[in-house]
Amino acid sequence: MDYKNNATILIADDDEDIRLALTLLLQANGFRIIEAENPKEVIIQAERQKPDLILLDMNFSRDTTSGKEGLEILTQLHKNKIPVILMTAWGSIELAVKGLKQGACDFIEKPWQKEKLLNSIHQQLNVAKLQQENQGYRALLNSAVENKTPSTWICQSPAMIAIEQLVKQIAPIDANVLILGENGTGKSLLAERIHQLSTRHNAPLISVNMAAIPENLFESELFGHQKGAFTDAKQNRIGRFQLADQGSLFFDEIGSLPLILQPKLLRVLETGQYEILGSSQTQSANVRLISATNANLHYLVTEGGFRQDLLYRLNTFVITLPPLRERLADMALLTVNFINTFCKKYQKDPITLSDSALTKLTRHNWPGNIRELSHVIERAVLMATSNEITDLQLLLEVPQNEQNHIVLQPLEVAEQQLIDKAMTVTQGNVIEAAKILDISRNALYRRLEKFANNEHISKE
Repeated sequence: MDYKNNATILIADDDEDIRLALTLLLQANGFRIIEAENPKEVIIQAERQKPDLILLDMNFSRDTTSGKEGLEILTQLHKNKIPVILMTAWGSIELAVKGLKQGACDFIEKPWQKEKLLNSIHQQLNVAKLQQENQGYRALLNSAVENKTPSTWICQSPAMIAIEQLVKQIAPIDANVLILGENGTGKSLLAERIHQLSTRHNAPLISVNMAAIPENLFESELFGHQKGAFTDAKQNRIGRFQLADQGSLFFDEIGSLPLILQPKLLRVLETGQYEILGSSQTQSANVRLISATNANLHYLVTEGGFRQDLLYRLNTFVITLPPLRERLADMALLTVNFINTFCKKYQKDPITLSDSALTKLTRHNWPGNIRELSHVIERAVLMATSNEITDLQLLLEVPQNEQNHIVLQPLEVAEQQLIDKAMTVTQGNVIEAAKILDISRNALYRRLEKFANNEHISKE
């Protein structure tokens, strides 16, 4: 344990012999001592001396058994945020519970056991130190939140407009959200958008890649640990739940969480409580949980790879992000955003995108979604020798299994399939479908009418 040297402890007891015995014991262990013999003096000393910890007797001269005086003083001390350990010779479970509910850290019966008392003092001082560090980290995080430039959120396509409407509806509701979608569709951007529109937007959004956490460090990563809690715990560590306090916690790749670790997360979601490793004091979690995965969690549940009760805790609201091939109306804005980003990153003059390049981008299948688009545009910006990116500078990779995927069929059938797909992707928007197919709006109308007539004739 990281015992706090030269900590100041206020001993509050009306019995002079008790105060003397505690003073001798604690001074021998390196603590500085302040004494108070009545409730009024306790409040005054706490205000003036700002002790690191208070040992508070539950019963002074007015009352010797009920503990009411101690509870009254505890209520007044709570605003000072000084850890308090209660002491009484008339201990009871009911009294201990009342004291802990009102903010006490621990409860010690008289006559005390020296080791138990010292261990409790050391532990509470360590917890207080950790909480102070947490406040410092949170201040830095809040400062980072204030100075952070929000990521560009683009929603021009019908599919993304529908998602934006849903996000605006559920973001202010403090309920858990599960984001589904293929790899590279922008799930982390959506999590950030939800946080920005939530009531917690002034607090941090903390992201955790669940697939990257080793099993043996899971609790340390999420809940934190105290120095000495295990062999490699060389210093205190702040857990992600504490870092995200009052804010949002984003669990990416939640579907990869090993089954053996899922009950530990479930317990926090069910009770809102957890313990820092190395501490017995229960902490309260105050976060809005957003999770994301490309896995089929319902299938994993049926296969025994994911707990159904955990899924129900995660999916209060579910949002499914469309792949890029189903939001091609966003292609132009997404591309321009990436061009501007990479021009700034590589200190290049402004670059535009040619019409032929945009056509080539909209015709690609995008198995890697927005992440793939980002890489393609980054290469194009680096290769650009003028102020315009042409289709020749777009290096698009065609998966091997797609190179031989063309089915031999009548040309008219293939044309109808392409038109049907364009209309599906644009949700019936003829203008956008025509742009994707690189034909005029009137030409598309003529083909739609022709296929409608053919279908009518075939039915007759």
